[in-house]
Amino acid sequence: MRELPLAAILLAALAIGFEQVVQSRFGAMGIIAFVLLTVGVKARSVTVGGLGAVVLVMLLAPSN
Repeated sequence: MRELPLAAILLAALAIGFEQVVQSRFGAMGIIAFVLLTVGVKARSVTVGGLGAVVLVMLLAPSN
């Protein structure tokens, strides 16, 4: 029973760390895309999750 709270704490810390990396690299638009993707997955909304994924891909694509 004690592993579940520890796993939840570790997962939350990992999510916060990932969010900080996204924010430092991609700024506010990266955070918005990450939130859209997360909300879409949790709500099982393909439209919202897809929108977040598209924005993240656009941020990752190299610009010439």
